[in-house]
Amino acid sequence: MIQAIGLTSNPRKDLPPAVDDVSFEAHAGHVTALLGASGAGKTTALRLMLELQSGRGVTYFRGRPLHRIAHPAREVGVLLGDVSGHPARTVRGQLRMLCAAAGVPARRADEVLDAVGLVGLRNERLGTLSRGMDRRLGLACALLADPYTLVLDDPAGGLSTREGRWLHGVLRAHAAQGGTVLFTTADPREAARAADHVVTLDRGRLVADQPAADFAGTRLRPRVAVRSPHAARLGTLLAKEARAAQRSVEIVQEDGNRLSVYGSTCADIGEAAFRHGILIHQLADEIGDMGPTADAEATLTPSAETPERGDRQPLPPPVRVRSAPSPLRPLRYELRRAAGIGTGWATAAAVLVTSVLLSVLLARTGHTPQRRLLAAWPQQLPLPPGALGAGLLGALAYGDEFRHPALAVNCGTVPRRLGLLAAKLLVAGATALALAALAAGCDLVSLHLLYGREVAQVPADWLPLAASWCGLVAGCAWAGVLAAGLFRSTTAGLAAVLAVPVVVVPLVEKVLAGPPVRDSTGFAQRMHTLTLLRWPFGGERYLAAAAHMIAQPVGGALALSLSALLCAYLITTLRSRVR
Repeated sequence: MIQAIGLTSNPRKDLPPAVDDVSFEAHAGHVTALLGASGAGKTTALRLMLELQSGRGVTYFRGRPLHRIAHPAREVGVLLGDVSGHPARTVRGQLRMLCAAAGVPARRADEVLDAVGLVGLRNERLGTLSRGMDRRLGLACALLADPYTLVLDDPAGGLSTREGRWLHGVLRAHAAQGGTVLFTTADPREAARAADHVVTLDRGRLVADQPAADFAGTRLRPRVAVRSPHAARLGTLLAKEARAAQRSVEIVQEDGNRLSVYGSTCADIGEAAFRHGILIHQLADEIGDMGPTADAEATLTPSAETPERGDRQPLPPPVRVRSAPSPLRPLRYELRRAAGIGTGWATAAAVLVTSVLLSVLLARTGHTPQRRLLAAWPQQLPLPPGALGAGLLGALAYGDEFRHPALAVNCGTVPRRLGLLAAKLLVAGATALALAALAAGCDLVSLHLLYGREVAQVPADWLPLAASWCGLVAGCAWAGVLAAGLFRSTTAGLAAVLAVPVVVVPLVEKVLAGPPVRDSTGFAQRMHTLTLLRWPFGGERYLAAAAHMIAQPVGGALALSLSALLCAYLITTLRSRVR
């Protein structure tokens, strides 16, 4: 069950809080509706319950607050707003990516797709989905980890009558299996027909907390039920007479030959039908809803009928086996995230083409050192195309998390998790190394084909040059990841990559200007003496080569930038955990 106690949002300047001391319960096995007009505080209350917004109060999910639950996705399934995902990602790819994050088998994606009726659209892009299909996908995301509790914000908003009936059937089936369901709505008829318990908010305060039967009997206005073989004609005549008399009358045309008339009486409707010679089969008083907005014009609208409490839809099978917590879970998520859209592939292709063109042009003009020729790095550019492309891919790795936050339930900030950071650094580093090797290889092959072997010669010191090249490209990718995660923007991540050669390198060169008083000759021997170990495969030489690379202006600037970004990232992570 859900226990919300004293929910109060922070005041907004001179305005009262959007939610003020709201307390209620949603019991297991029941569907609870949080009812209120627009601006009543329904969404704010949900955000306070899910700890997505600062304020006072506490919410217990089966006796524990959300931050005390080890795996929140397995306890609470959430649907707030539209599905947060890259528009170019497929429906099935989105769910498989979330399966990796939740630690459930990948086949769970197909199970929930079958349950919500999206099997035929599994290869559609998220950006092409209609409102109804997006709601179905959002419900699939909420059901993915087989949660005990469902919390949904206006799940039937913008849906057709048939789609709304189906959605509430799924919620009813989840409650019938012992789960807890809490959804918000502004439609009192939807709350009365689809819920077992109704909690009403008005201007951020709790005004009613009652069973649905009591809500229908005490807070809904009466209506007149009319059945006639000429229902459409009768509805038009009643609306015309109401406008002529400037009375507020709402006429809802139900299925078949039934009308629901609000704001009138059986006597008035019977007299109007008698005057126009319209046959009536039924004329009875019933309990309707809370009434239309105050206007003097009658309306004739289609039915907003929702499902009866007995209607249930099939749910996906429960998750029988859950994988234990593993460091490979964020790695699987990152691999599926990166491979699920074409942005990375297009960026890599553009980098390779640009690198080949630059290397060919540099070879044609001449006077370019061989190491810069193979890297396609002219003196006029701060970084070669391979390093810039790797930095962009690294910035996209974390920038897309904030632009399309699939891991966040509220389209807001993505938590800075060290496991997720490690996975992104690993994938970005491996991608950068592959891009570096492909760029240098494509440049070498292109030069050999166009200008012959004498231009496409491999330098004698190719091993340290290759290590420096790989270190530069991987360092740019890591700088992009860390900066995008720190500043929550892809643009900021790419700007941090460009700032290394433009800003940091000149500062390092100024520090290292002038003849050195001391050098690092004998570094490998001193390391061997210090550790009292013999490094396998000549490890002292590799360590000395790495130290030599860092001692260079570009290497030192990149190492300094990575250290600063990593420290800032760790500080912000620890600060958010303390909060």
